[in-house]
Amino acid sequence: MNICIVIGTRPEIIKMAPLIRACEKRNLDYFILHTGQHYSYEMDKKFFEDLELKKPKYNLNVGGKEYRKQVGLMITKIKKILSKEKPDIVFVQGDTNSVLAGALAANKLQIPIGHHEAGLRSHDLTMLEETNRIITDHISDFLFAPTADAINNIKEEGLVKNIFLTGNTVVDAVNENLILAEKKVNILKKLNLEKNNYITVTAHRAENVDNEKRLRGIIDGLILVSQFTKLQIIYPIHPRTLKNLKKFNIEQPNEIKFINPLGYLEFLQLEASSKLIITDSGGLQEEACILKVPCVTIRDNTERPETIKAKINILAGTSPNKILNSTKEMLNYNGEWINPFGDGKAGEHIIDIWLENKDK
Repeated sequence: MNICIVIGTRPEIIKMAPLIRACEKRNLDYFILHTGQHYSYEMDKKFFEDLELKKPKYNLNVGGKEYRKQVGLMITKIKKILSKEKPDIVFVQGDTNSVLAGALAANKLQIPIGHHEAGLRSHDLTMLEETNRIITDHISDFLFAPTADAINNIKEEGLVKNIFLTGNTVVDAVNENLILAEKKVNILKKLNLEKNNYITVTAHRAENVDNEKRLRGIIDGLILVSQFTKLQIIYPIHPRTLKNLKKFNIEQPNEIKFINPLGYLEFLQLEASSKLIITDSGGLQEEACILKVPCVTIRDNTERPETIKAKINILAGTSPNKILNSTKEMLNYNGEWINPFGDGKAGEHIIDIWLENKDK
């Protein structure tokens, strides 16, 4: 048995770690193919160290290139590796350029594809990630859906074969890595923070940080939130966002504490002790839900509608006043916390389901 696990970004490392551990637990041969879409030490190598994962067998080093060149180079290089390794399946996760390239390369070589997080939809085709999700689902051989809503999306598009409800490995990852974090790091002490006395912020998506109006709206909204709540705002800033703040001549206000990107374990601790999370990340919406921290999503839509339905997350867009009002609403939330993302064993479920069905 030879299994290829394709990753390219920080969230993929986190969410594929439970699959990797499931392979190791079952003594299955696997190798990690890293596209290098995220390539800085903080965004990549440190995650393998923190999560105690073995290094990728291959790294394509294609980060930092524009979309057209990046995807083209990924496909060409992945095909060469897959032709050499001849894996029984290629696992991809999510909606990045790495996911699309890995799936297209495997499809061209007629190697079965397993897509974790199949069926997620924002229903916004202006988002590159939405196109990546749809294409990947339609060429995959095994669709591992995290929720019932995701399964409905898949079936509405006419797909009927090899669809499995597995939960999301993000639950596995959060449960496993909070324990690991307690042994290795103490971010509150490092940043001189008190539990439940600060707000964690991230914003990195292209539709937000590449758009001057939206990025200004986010920064202005965070200033209003800081002034109203009197809570410290901690913003581990993505290199892309920092570059665009400078490009658009947007000052870094005193109300926001910008820090360098954190390792996953430190960031997970930071999230877990936050009073509130404000983000445009899909993964953080899930993690906030699992950690029972209220979430404000600075987007106009989300592929995690389960969190909105559970009323533990709210869409705020990037209007400053809407960000403030959404913050007020979520800080006052006192309803029941619901985790719709599974039992924390999704990685094992995915591997076991594939082993049971691969020859059918």
